[in-house]
Amino acid sequence: MSIPSTGRILAIDWGEIRIGLALSDETQTLASPLETLHRRQGKRFPMTRFLELTASHQPVGLVVGLPLSGEGGEEVSAASARELATALARRTALPLELWDERMTTARALRTIQEQGGSTRGRKHDVDALAAAILLQQFLDARRNRTEMAERADGAGGAEGAEG
Repeated sequence: MSIPSTGRILAIDWGEIRIGLALSDETQTLASPLETLHRRQGKRFPMTRFLELTASHQPVGLVVGLPLSGEGGEEVSAASARELATALARRTALPLELWDERMTTARALRTIQEQGGSTRGRKHDVDALAAAILLQQFLDARRNRTEMAERADGAGGAEGAEG
């Protein structure tokens, strides 16, 4: 089951302690930071709050960040993110995609600093912004794939009409 092409998408930037959330607009054009969930060390994912947010915003799909190594391989944190993704898909019954989240936190930190802000005491803002960056990358890549496919279909159709 794939994520529909219209309706809000909820992104999850997984972390051991903080989980950043972001939400797209209905047209799936723009991603915005939503909230950062907190989990105490060794405790479970805050599923109750997540389900409240899901019910409130009614997303049509979920995108879960997959933490990969610099070389693109999966390590322990990727396995944990996959476990979380499975649990979220089961609890929400929403279509879900995993998305490479490499460098999203670094980009979020850089964005805050470029705007003259400080990240001191704002880790929750950084995590929600990282989720928005993750989701925006997903939305942009998906839109680019769709546009390329449409161009290929149009080119093929034009050639077929001529010949």
